[in-house]
Order: sequence, then structure tokens, then C-alpha cells
Amino acid sequence: MSGPKTAMVLAAGLGTRMRPLTNDRPKALVEVGGKALIDHMLDRLVAAGVETAVVNVHYFADLMEAHLARRDDLRIVISDERAQALETGGGIKKALPLLPTDAYWVANIDSVWIDDDSAALDAVAAAWDPARMDVCLLTASTTQSLGFHATGDLFLSEAGEVRFKDQGETAPLVYVGVHIAKPSVVANGPEGPFGLLPLWKDLTQTGRVHGVAPKGLWMHVGDPAAREAAEARLR
Repeated sequence: MSGPKTAMVLAAGLGTRMRPLTNDRPKALVEVGGKALIDHMLDRLVAAGVETAVVNVHYFADLMEAHLARRDDLRIVISDERAQALETGGGIKKALPLLPTDAYWVANIDSVWIDDDSAALDAVAAAWDPARMDVCLLTASTTQSLGFHATGDLFLSEAGEVRFKDQGETAPLVYVGVHIAKPSVVANGPEGPFGLLPLWKDLTQTGRVHGVAPKGLWMHVGDPAAREAAEARLR
């Protein structure tokens, strides 16, 4: 099954852990391997068939808009959060009028990766089944990822259902910042800023959160040291 044609790209963060690189730009415009983080993600999404990217902006929003205006390979729609950054869930909820009513990609901008045998986003799209799930996460083994939680985030059943780890547990997989979701996931969320994880944990009780773990090397670019490590691996 082909994936959605629209993506929500979460690019409104302050990037405080990335300072001093974010003293004069948003985290999304920090370069890794000569390319801005947001362009690494947009390139992946375009390769997966995405035609429209809804991008939320907050910190150095004018710089972000000017940078995105240079792209001509997909339609860019801005979700303006200049007044208040709304976190992951709140940002998506604010952008719902700009997003499809069936399903869309959601992507962070601080993950870069090297695919193994095939494109990772194709694996997410192939697994997506709206009859059985409301969310499908791209995950990776803790041994195939750098800069994520060393103790992991979650477990996958043989059927691909997600269980998030309990306190004190060590899990074999991490969420690496890309998923497909339905609008219903955030539609009833609170007003203002809120995160996605509590909503996902509620949905796991009914088996509506699934995931895939394709092979590759995933890197979370969360601070200057992680950026240097990612650049070394990409080289």
C-alpha cells in the first residue's frame, strides 16, 4: 500500500541542546553533511511520494520560511506557531485544517539515517493498515541507532503491535521520529501544548499503535557532539 501524499514536519522546536549552533538559526537549519536537517527529512519524504509538506515554525520562523521557499520539488504549507510553540501533539492539532482527513506522515527533523536494503519509509507505508491501526511508527534496534535512548522505548509483537516499556524496563527498540497517523489521534487533545506519547500509550490498550523496524543505521542529531558523530558516519 502506498503511503500518504502529505506530511506534517515538526520544525518549531527551540533546539536548546544544539546551542551554540542554534544561536542564529532554528535547529531545522543546522547542517549535517552539508545539508540542513529539514532537507534531509524532506528529501526522504519526497522519495516516499510525498507531494505536500505542512511545516510548523516558531523559532527564527522567518529564516525557516525563506529557506523552505527555495524548494520546488514539493508544495510547502506553513503552520505558524510564532505566538506559541505547541509541542508535538499541539502542533499537529493546530495544523489539522491543513492536513488530510484520512492519514498523513508525521516527521521530526532531528533524525538522519543510512538505509540498509530498502527505503525505511517504504516499510512504514507497506505496513500501514488503517483498518487495524491509528498510528504506525518507524522504529530501530538500539544496536542500530546512535543518540537515542540506550534503554529503548518500546517492544513490537509478532503482529507489529507496540508496547511501550514500563518504568525500569529495558526495551530493544527506539522510535526514530517518523510515523503515519490518523487525525483522530490528536483531534481530542487538550488546547495548547501537549505531547504525543500519552496519546499513543492510551491507544496501545486497544492495539491501535503498530510499528516496523527495518534495518539501517539511525542517528539522532540532538546536540553538537551528535552532529559531529552523524557527519562522521555519513562520510
